[in-house]
Amino acid sequence: MTGFVGALTVFVLAIFVGFEIITKVPPTLHTPLMSGSNALSGITLIGALILAGQPDAPELTHILAGVAVTFATINVVGGFLVTHRMLGMFRKKG
Repeated sequence: MTGFVGALTVFVLAIFVGFEIITKVPPTLHTPLMSGSNALSGITLIGALILAGQPDAPELTHILAGVAVTFATINVVGGFLVTHRMLGMFRKKG
């Protein structure tokens, strides 16, 4: 139970710190920040796929890995779509 409380505390603190950091970022830095977020989500996606493929892991591990795969995939695809749209703003109208 102590390990769960510690993990939950770190999770809640990460939410608060992440929210504070993101809201303080000026608009000119959003693209580099999104690139870093996409890289982290790609690492999360690979780790979750590895965990989901473990045959002897508990069922809860497979469920959480599936949730992580879903959210990381949404973040990576959304980041690429936003980046593609932003790059389209710099193309010449022809």
